[in-house]
Amino acid sequence: MTPYFTEDASVETVNARMGKNISPRLAEVMACLVKHLHAFAKEVHLTQEEWDYGIDFLTKTGQICSGERQEFILLSDTLGFSMLVDAINNRRPAGATENTVFGPFHVDGAPELPMGSNISLDGKGESCLFEGAVIDLHGNPIRGARVDVWSDNADGFYDVQQPGIQPKWNNRGIFVTGADGRYSFVGIKPVCYPIPDDGPVGKMLGHLGRHPYRPAHMHYLVTAPGYEKLVTHTFVGDDAYIDSDAVFGVKKTLVAPFEKLKDAATAWHSPFDFVLTPV
Repeated sequence: MTPYFTEDASVETVNARMGKNISPRLAEVMACLVKHLHAFAKEVHLTQEEWDYGIDFLTKTGQICSGERQEFILLSDTLGFSMLVDAINNRRPAGATENTVFGPFHVDGAPELPMGSNISLDGKGESCLFEGAVIDLHGNPIRGARVDVWSDNADGFYDVQQPGIQPKWNNRGIFVTGADGRYSFVGIKPVCYPIPDDGPVGKMLGHLGRHPYRPAHMHYLVTAPGYEKLVTHTFVGDDAYIDSDAVFGVKKTLVAPFEKLKDAATAWHSPFDFVLTPV
């Protein structure tokens, strides 16, 4: 193997420079990254101008990042990469509830509330009763499951996006199941909203003819001793963006019923059971 760079032997030359005593996993990952990165450039015959544009895009993506905003995660999300990594790391047996992306708006420390509590504190939106059971693969109820929930408000914003405007913990809460494994709470029928599109990722979506919207959804983080953690959403099936989620988070099994009610305490009803996988 020549130590000098050539187009034909570019991958082998670069990977041969790795040291002998590095982490085997690091060596595996980096060798594969170099292989596919070089193959990409060769396949599309990448021009110098295009690569300069790419470097500028990545530089601007990093520059807009802050403690409150992570543009690289947004980039990963909009390229479907976050969902791919999530799928690889959360393969589950048939019948188990599927994972989806965590999203950036979860907040630790939400209040634990009695079953049936109303988590909508700003009085906006169409009320909805969310209820169901947390069960195992055989349909048995799971006692002591923590069901952590959060959603946007009727204007399409999470409380952490509007401090001082929305009440703290608006549309958030934690519910712990009893012996019957059931959960219930009142929130609102979620609405669709755009991901932040005022930065490099938003410009990329525009150039690709893509919109920045996520279809309406309720977030769930379900945990129980002896079971795998479940991070998921339930989606409103008739949402305009259900088939074109900007971050590819929709899975067919996560589209939940949202039933319009008459003469009831809430305007909507959304039943959904969560099936956990043992550790």
